[in-house]
Amino acid sequence: MSTRIQGLQASDLSIEVQATDDGLCLVWLGKSNDRYPGQVLGPFFDGVLQHAAAQSLPLEMRFHHLEHFNSSTITSVIELIQDARTRGVRLTIAYDGAVKWQRLSFDALRVFDRGDGLLELRGG
Repeated sequence: MSTRIQGLQASDLSIEVQATDDGLCLVWLGKSNDRYPGQVLGPFFDGVLQHAAAQSLPLEMRFHHLEHFNSSTITSVIELIQDARTRGVRLTIAYDGAVKWQRLSFDALRVFDRGDGLLELRGG
């Protein structure tokens, strides 16, 4: 990989960017409780997606260690799903299915799975 993508630190939320053999992995930690997270997440996601698309890399987001996120954050995640699909970037969202709020939040995102292989939701 030619360029290293920097992670994100915003208030109680941090997102670590890890290069894997399979692509890029964004590991969410802490809490996303900003009232307007799109102001920070939008430009961050745009840069990550630009890089992933240019390098033909799949993207995985891991939420297992995230303590909480608010409804404004899920809106930003939905925008990321739509933008990734537009750019042809394969996106995997991995979460802890044993944690009720994660299961409910991410299971609801299954409506965005069009069976095109560009979105995978994994609750393990």
